[in-house]
Amino acid sequence: MSHSQHYIPPLNFGMVEENLYRSGQPNELNFPFLEKLGLKTVVYLAPEEPSQRFANFVEDQDLTLYHVGLSAGGNTWDPISEEVVLEALVHILDPGKYPLIVMCNLGRHRTGTVIGCLRKLQRWNLTSIFEEYRRYAGPKVKVLNEQFIELFDTDLVRVPLCHPGWL
Repeated sequence: MSHSQHYIPPLNFGMVEENLYRSGQPNELNFPFLEKLGLKTVVYLAPEEPSQRFANFVEDQDLTLYHVGLSAGGNTWDPISEEVVLEALVHILDPGKYPLIVMCNLGRHRTGTVIGCLRKLQRWNLTSIFEEYRRYAGPKVKVLNEQFIELFDTDLVRVPLCHPGWL
């Protein structure tokens, strides 16, 4: 390792709101970058287990990892379920868990859908929500996910009394 430290963000990394981030599953190259964020919580949406190296990183950094989406079973290609989105939002809406990062394998579909539903809760219009979703999804836009976001019923979300200021 050279003396100059390079900070390389994970795939599809982005800042959603202050102290709220999104990305794909990081690898060793991304760990120094993530350390800089001073994270407290990881909301992990992939149906499979995180890589062993990432699991070790989470443990070394003393982060809390919520693996939502595991229980749903199914495979990576299945669209995300309403239960998974609602469970993820419970964590995202808890300011006590910040700084927080939401991630799935590539940081595209599952993460994009959860963030899309969050944007809906923030009363963004659908055009802006889809624009953000597509920016991360690239050419791999899934119409099912956009449909899911469009039909997502924000009344199902229990917003805690103590919630992030930007909501």
